[in-house]
Amino acid sequence: MSAQGGRTVGRGAVSPRGYAVLRAGRASVLLHRRSAVVALGLLVALAGTVVASLCLGESAVSPVEVVKVVLGQPSPHELVVGEFRLPRVVVGLLVGTALGLAGALIQTVARNPLASPDVVGVTWGATATVVGLMAYGVVGSTGQAPYAAVAGGLVAGLLVYALAWRRGLHAQRFVLIGIGISVALSSLTSVFLTKGDGFQAQAAKVWMTGSLNGAGYDQAGWLAWVLLAAVPVVLWAARAQRTISFDDATAVGLGLRLDRIRLGMALLGIVLASCAAGAAGPVDFVALMAPQIALRLVRSAQVPLFCSALTGALVVVLADLIARRLMAPTELPVGVVTGMVGAPYLMWLLILPRTPFGGTPIRRGGS
Repeated sequence: MSAQGGRTVGRGAVSPRGYAVLRAGRASVLLHRRSAVVALGLLVALAGTVVASLCLGESAVSPVEVVKVVLGQPSPHELVVGEFRLPRVVVGLLVGTALGLAGALIQTVARNPLASPDVVGVTWGATATVVGLMAYGVVGSTGQAPYAAVAGGLVAGLLVYALAWRRGLHAQRFVLIGIGISVALSSLTSVFLTKGDGFQAQAAKVWMTGSLNGAGYDQAGWLAWVLLAAVPVVLWAARAQRTISFDDATAVGLGLRLDRIRLGMALLGIVLASCAAGAAGPVDFVALMAPQIALRLVRSAQVPLFCSALTGALVVVLADLIARRLMAPTELPVGVVTGMVGAPYLMWLLILPRTPFGGTPIRRGGS
């Protein structure tokens, strides 16, 4: 038996067109078919990119030997793959995942494809804090200040959210205030760079571009725990996405607490972006690109969180591979490659029609 816009499943349950209902006992999950196919394709592409990143370098290693090292089997390439390349790839995976999720959450809250941690001041808050601490000699290197980067990003993100609040969160004000805060923090960072000595300034500039050079399991460990702890909140956010897609009047009429939902999603995005900056520095444009790429692949009504996370991980690992091999033996920071790709992408977004996610125009009464 069919239903308008969908089909009947089981005892009167209707699944929307393009969705399938998965049942496990009394529990049921609504699965978007295209999202599942895209996620599978992204996983395959990500696995291939990881293997290529572990194989390629100053000394090439066969995929068979790479698999042996990853599985913990004896291999003559254990030092090169297991000690030098694998930790870097793991950090890249985690940083990309965090940035992809952060960008998707903030773009959903702001209902604007230009909103991302890079644009609304989160990464500049982390940058200004770390560079300032180095300039005043509180820390000796960027490797000693991951928690300072997290704190700076959190303060900047919450400041933007607070300033954008006027009896509710207004999307346009959120983005514009974020841009203003970013410009101010960028200027402050420049002041700190001129205050510190030359060695500190050079180290800070490399970190400011976003770099996985020298990244290890110390950064990967705590970032993995943050992502693991965020899983329940991400699941809640994926469900809450459907409620905040309504305009304010409709949502309030349905009894939804939009302000709390938006605050929770924005806070999660700010935390994830700040932690990513603390692990690898501010890797620009990943949080901006990944959600929109995933959205165009999936063609769903909301930004797909899981596919955005996979896309972010794929972008960072692939960009790091290009950064290592583009000017070998010199290894470029990964942020150089993402910036080269992200800047034209940002200009392309600016010339598109004013739509939040490639579809429905922003309503005047919405947020």
